Amino acid sequence: MSKSLKYNAKLSVAPMMDWTDRHCRYLHRLLSRDTLLYTEMVTAPALVRGGAVHLLDYNTEEHPVALQLGGSDPEELAAATKLGAAAGYDEINLNVGCPSDRVQSGTFGAVLMKTPELVADCVRAMQGATDVEVTVKCRIGVDDQEPKEVLPDFVSKMQGAGIKRISIHARKAWLQGLSPKENRDIPPLDYPLVYQMKRDFPELHLSINGGVSTLEEVKAHLAEGMDGVMIGRAAYHNPTDVLSTADREIYGAGTDSDPVQVVQHMLPYIEAHLTKGGKLNQVTRHMLGLFAGKPGARAWRRYLSEHATKPGAGPDTVLAALENVTQAAA
Repeated sequence: MSKSLKYNAKLSVAPMMDWTDRHCRYLHRLLSRDTLLYTEMVTAPALVRGGAVHLLDYNTEEHPVALQLGGSDPEELAAATKLGAAAGYDEINLNVGCPSDRVQSGTFGAVLMKTPELVADCVRAMQGATDVEVTVKCRIGVDDQEPKEVLPDFVSKMQGAGIKRISIHARKAWLQGLSPKENRDIPPLDYPLVYQMKRDFPELHLSINGGVSTLEEVKAHLAEGMDGVMIGRAAYHNPTDVLSTADREIYGAGTDSDPVQVVQHMLPYIEAHLTKGGKLNQVTRHMLGLFAGKPGARAWRRYLSEHATKPGAGPDTVLAALENVTQAAA
């Protein structure tokens, strides 16, 4: 296992569809130098059959960054893994946790918890296609499965297939009857079961995911023996609270980042994006929560929401929004 990835995986930002795109990750990297970042899930069919290799585009500043793949065909996943490795990703992760309908219809995501032997075949094929580390993100079970029986068997089969690092979302997924959003909230969290997996498989690097919203909670999970903690929505909606002190508090190195300076550092990135024909709101939609809970936060959000979609909106729009924050803090 790469020592650096093992180090970085102490804290990671979860892959989130429609959220953790390249602009979001660039912003998060400015907030934290060390946190491991994940792409949105990219499906192997889109890359291999659809030729959508533009989905692999990212900025080199994002490293360390992991590509999450969705799929259930070993050969197709191997081909997608080769593309991801060639693009320079630091890790290739297989999604065995997403409960959305469009994922189920492709027979991948959380439904794969029902076929651990197929997942093992997939990860072996992926590992055979690259020297880049292959990892898995899973649930504790799906539907009527009994997590205490299913999860140890699943983790054991992943270990047998050569996997050394797994992120476990500590909730079941209900593939029928609950929406993806409800699947993030309604099934109860079972942290003790995930802790037990770490005791049962001490040689594996295990990260816990689900319901974590503060660095204090991250520290509590690490104190319970977990190797890493993965944060999702809180890192997106309150990026400064979660990431600006992470390098110091979680990794014991580096200095805290200042959200005002982060906005200023985003300006050249925004300019480059606009020069390539991009739109301002494609970037700024990820920046709305930068000042959450701080003076001027509401005015910052409102100004960006109202003005970033207007013709000609650019860095000056962001600076005008920032005025609301600096004036409120004065």
